[in-house]
This record gives sequence, structure tokens and C-alpha cells, in this order.
Amino acid sequence: MHTTEEQKKSASNIDREFVTDIVTKALRAGASDAEAVFAEGDEFETLVRLGQVEQLKEAGSRALGLRVFHGHRTASTSTSDLSPEGIEQLVSGAMALVRITSEDPFAGLPERDEFGSLSGDLDLFYEDVYSLPAIERIEYARRTEAAAMSADARIQNSGGGSFDAATGRKILANSRGFVGESRRSSCSISAQPIAQSPDGGMQRDYWYSSQRSLGLLDSPESVGLEAARRTVRKLGARKVATQRVPLVFAPEVASSILGSILGAINGNAVYRSSSFLAGKLGETVAGSNLTVIDDGTMVGGFGSSYFDGEGLPTRRKVVLDKGVLISYLLNTYTARKLGLQSTGNASRGLAGSPGIGAGNFYLEPGTKTPEQIIAEIPNGLYVTDLIGHGVNIVTGDYSHGASGLWIENGELAYPVEEITVAGNLKEMLHNISEIGNDLIFRSSMACPTLRVEGMTIAGE
Repeated sequence: MHTTEEQKKSASNIDREFVTDIVTKALRAGASDAEAVFAEGDEFETLVRLGQVEQLKEAGSRALGLRVFHGHRTASTSTSDLSPEGIEQLVSGAMALVRITSEDPFAGLPERDEFGSLSGDLDLFYEDVYSLPAIERIEYARRTEAAAMSADARIQNSGGGSFDAATGRKILANSRGFVGESRRSSCSISAQPIAQSPDGGMQRDYWYSSQRSLGLLDSPESVGLEAARRTVRKLGARKVATQRVPLVFAPEVASSILGSILGAINGNAVYRSSSFLAGKLGETVAGSNLTVIDDGTMVGGFGSSYFDGEGLPTRRKVVLDKGVLISYLLNTYTARKLGLQSTGNASRGLAGSPGIGAGNFYLEPGTKTPEQIIAEIPNGLYVTDLIGHGVNIVTGDYSHGASGLWIENGELAYPVEEITVAGNLKEMLHNISEIGNDLIFRSSMACPTLRVEGMTIAGE
């Protein structure tokens, strides 16, 4: 059953009062401003391997974070002790710290007229993720693994099948009149089969489905079959010679390029001049076929929210518009550092100052299918896996261990492994010659298939 926003609000007034009372206590203790965050959640995880339960976890948590200001000084504390004594220690501890920290002229809460929360229902919370008894959740994991194991005789081992579910609730309140609450849910299944060829070579891969509602998950059988298909296609992998050919990035690895853009437009990296995109607002930094969006307002989105980590309403913004850098992602602190306005991208844990996070971050799709993109390539590499963290956000240098499928005469010919793909993001963003039409959100970041020219494959 889907829970309406009105039901959520009416069930939680007492908790909002509890959080605002913490803010009041901090002001009475001498804070010039204060912000409190309450978070609670439950999670369930199970891993079934070869039909037997190997891991089972159920956990819940409730905790409170407090950030206080004394002029331009700031400090934060957190606790899971919500008793009166625990709250008193939380407040007194924060006030003791704030008096000995250094002043920072850019520190402080947003201005009063900036706060707000999206109206309507973003469909972020579904009770059905916990509608099944534990034994049936385990059965989801077992069915996912069994489907993968039975798909091909060469699959004789497994890293397991999993079922995970989680719900969470957060309340944010501050001394400038903002109080906001949000709830969210998620669930997922996955399988990790291991295949063996007649010569003894072994390969593994995985597939998964992740949604906010149990009713939206792909079936365990379809996930298991896809995991098997991806694993078996790796058998008999070869090495290839060092060369420069077109690379086609499958969506799940194309997202790594998008992730590098996200790192480069993060306000923390920008104001420190530790990003190759620092100082580039308004400039062409990518091909005219690239438009990148950050949208925290998508209904049901994995990265959607009613307000950001500081209480500003989330929004949709164009980051790259036909290759031109339009916006960084900023919280209040980094915006002040750069002389700009917050973009509503503050992220907030319980302790410390707000960080920066994206909403639903994606590259707008093109019109060609992945098959059409591959069919135009006489020789090249379809990249399905990247290994390691080989991106330097300061210089743009890009180098990853990789594996995939060799493209020959427009068709996927054979698997390839033990290679490295290398280039530089500054050039790669101009050398994306084709964008697929296969944009699918499986997390808060999504990218369609990409064809990139001019990269080097380092092999034999």
C-alpha cells in the first residue's frame, strides 16, 4: 500500500516538535543559530548462496545530530541517546566545542527567504518493502540465485542471491523557522553467478533490480537470467593488442564518466581549484550533443527529495547545456565561497557540516539503439566492466582496467579482458560521438550507452 503524504505528516507531529525543541534548547544555551537533524531507519539484508542462507541482518537505528553557531564559529555533535540526559549532553557538548573553534566568515545557515519544501507527493515511500515475512524475503533471494544457476550448465557456483530492503525517515529543523520531514523506502534483489569453461577458466558477473516499491521490482527469475547471460558471455576472454579504436561504454559503466563530471562540478572541488572544470562556467567543455541534468524533483526518483540537507527546496537544473557548463552543484557554504547562490544540493548526515550531493543526475539520451551504435563500428571495444578508481579530477586524466566484448564488423565477436582504457576527460567529453536511447534509472545516476572516439586500449 502506498502511504500518502498527508498520512505521513499526521503521524509524525510529535517528532517534529521533539526536533524543534532541541533547536530551542541550543538557543537557550547561547547559540546564535542552530540546526537539528533526527534520523531513524530499518534495514533487512539476506544473502543466499547455493540455496543456503549465508547472511541475514535486521537492524534499526534512531539518532540525532546538532549543529550550532556562535557568530561565525560552528560545531556539531550527534548522539543515539535520546533520553533527557542524552539531549542535555548533546547540547552542552556542541556549545563547549563551538566556543573553541576558529571563525569562518562563510559559515552560517541559509537566509530565511531561501528555505522551503516541495509540495505534492514524490512517491518516495512504500510500505510494501516490508510487507513480506522474512521467510518470503529469503525466498526472493533464493529464487534469484536459482534462476541464474539453472540458466546454463557452465554455471556451477555462485556468489549468492540477495534481497535487501530499507526504510528511513528524517526530520530537519533550524532556528530560522524551517521544519521539514521526509520518508523513503527501497528494496533490491541481485544474483552473482560464477561460470566455468571446459579449459577451467572462470568468470563472474551480476545483475540486479532496485526500486522504491516491492511491486515495482523485476521478477527474481528475470534478474537471475540476466545475471547468467552477462556471466556466460565472458567465458573464453582474450587479450588484444594495444591500439586506438572507438569505445562503446555500456550504460552501467558509462555512468562512471557521468560520475567524473559530478565530481568536477562539486562546489568543494571548484572553490579549492581542484577540478578541471573550475572557472569554466559559461564555457564549452563538451560536445554539443551533451546535455546533463540534475533533478531532485522527479517522482519516485532514487535521488529525489522535498528539500536538501539545509532545508532549501530541491530543484531541476541543467548542468551542461549542449556542451556549455551552466551550473556547479553548491550548498550554502561553497556558494558563498564562490560568490554564487546555493543550487539546493546540500547533503546532510548527523554529524559535521553539510556536504554536496546530486539529485537524479543523468545525461539526456540520444535516438540510436545500442545495437545501431555497435553496428557502425568495424573494430572497437564494448566496455562492460571497469576496474579501480583511475580518474584525476584535477587534471582530467582517465585510466581504468577494463573488460568487455570486442566489436568486429559491427557485431559483438568475443570477450576481452586484462586491458586498460585511457584518455583525458577534457578530450573525452568532446569525443562522445554517439549517445544511446537506453536511459534507465537503476540508481540516482543514469547514463545511456556512449560511443567515445580517440581513447587508447593498452593490451598485449
